Amino acid sequence: MTVQIRGPLLLPARREDIELHTADGLTLVGELALPEASDPVATLVTLHPLPTAGGFMDSHILRKAAARLPALADLAVLRFNTRGTTSARGTSEGSFEGGVGERFDVEAAMAFVQERGLPRPWLVGWSFGTELALKYGLEHDIEGVILLSPPLHRATEDEVAAWAEDPRSVICLIPEHDDYLRPTEATERFASIPDARLIAIEGGKHLWVGESQTRRVLTEIVAAINADALPLPTEWPVSARSAAE
Repeated sequence: MTVQIRGPLLLPARREDIELHTADGLTLVGELALPEASDPVATLVTLHPLPTAGGFMDSHILRKAAARLPALADLAVLRFNTRGTTSARGTSEGSFEGGVGERFDVEAAMAFVQERGLPRPWLVGWSFGTELALKYGLEHDIEGVILLSPPLHRATEDEVAAWAEDPRSVICLIPEHDDYLRPTEATERFASIPDARLIAIEGGKHLWVGESQTRRVLTEIVAAINADALPLPTEWPVSARSAAE
């Protein structure tokens, strides 16, 4: 007997509540999800949407990545609340700094990845999180960035163009009906990175609402990082102790 993989289904994984410690003295709360019975082949360091607009480590695409991808694609998924952000996991110290002080939050997450020896880290940002990835990702030992619904509000032209001089991957998922940056404009705004891969998602919206949108985003993430795990299963054996959140 199997169950459909959709919505809040939580697949088996080793899950650990963690704390990150920033260079400016803050403690951030988060979670690390690892494959249940094997080492991860790569690591997603996720950066959530704008906290002043309701974004946090449990924003649904990031929560579902942590719920599914350790089991389906052998990926480690690190989620955390940036400074001043609250979720069911708790509240990170500090207050929202518009992407400035959050530089230390990204640094703390990457220090944790290094300390734990987590392999092949990628930054996966969504909306505001894409700004952090673009602004600060080049400072860290990552394989690349995956940008979900990048608004390009805070990352400057120079910060975007800096990626052109770097061999690491820049992959952008651009919703057809995005509220801030749609495919045609995205082609212009990312033109300074000739090797950037822009993927226009037909029917997509900024918040990626609905199972078909979720599945498409997770598929594109896995395609970039561990394509051998594709296609992602749509069902899971009940005997594998899957459970709902």
